Amino acid sequence: MEDKNLIYPIFDRMLARQDKEELLKQKSVMIWFTGLSGSGKSTIAIALERELHKRGLLCRILDGDNIRSGINNNLGFSETDRVENIRRIAEVSKLFIDTGIITIAAFISPNDDIRDMAADIIGKEHFLEIYVSTPLEECERRDVKGLYAKARKGEIKNFTGISAPFEVPKNPTLSLDTSKLTLEESINKLLELILPMVSQ
Repeated sequence: MEDKNLIYPIFDRMLARQDKEELLKQKSVMIWFTGLSGSGKSTIAIALERELHKRGLLCRILDGDNIRSGINNNLGFSETDRVENIRRIAEVSKLFIDTGIITIAAFISPNDDIRDMAADIIGKEHFLEIYVSTPLEECERRDVKGLYAKARKGEIKNFTGISAPFEVPKNPTLSLDTSKLTLEESINKLLELILPMVSQ
């Protein structure tokens, strides 16, 4: 018969977020970039990850390319699928946050409801909404993938900014207009915001 005194309650407890943060010597936070296609979300996210990495901070970027080709490869671009896309991203992000990892997401996430859902899943106290507020004209001028041109011709349906609306965030943590700010200036603003929050 087992001696109950030999069972230590600590072994019943899964390691908590705080335990992971202590191991990594950092605090986790969700940095959620929202904005139109071509606004500069992914460019800023990649540069930010490099700067945080240089400072010894563990990060993970989630963006359309690594999510749509994997966990969400069964989703299209209907309204329902767009909501489910963001819901799954938020659930995955929460796992990273709970593991002490600074998580960076770069998704159009075009309306307040969808962004609020993500913040509710992840936890509003750990959620930084960064609005990349580059104007539509500038995004369209860049149009690296030719998406705006196709949307204007009606070849892409429900394209945010052209045939589908984009709701400007009401109270973003930070706004960055890449038609006015250099990449370095944008990153410096982000570092000023983030570094005090993630330092142990």
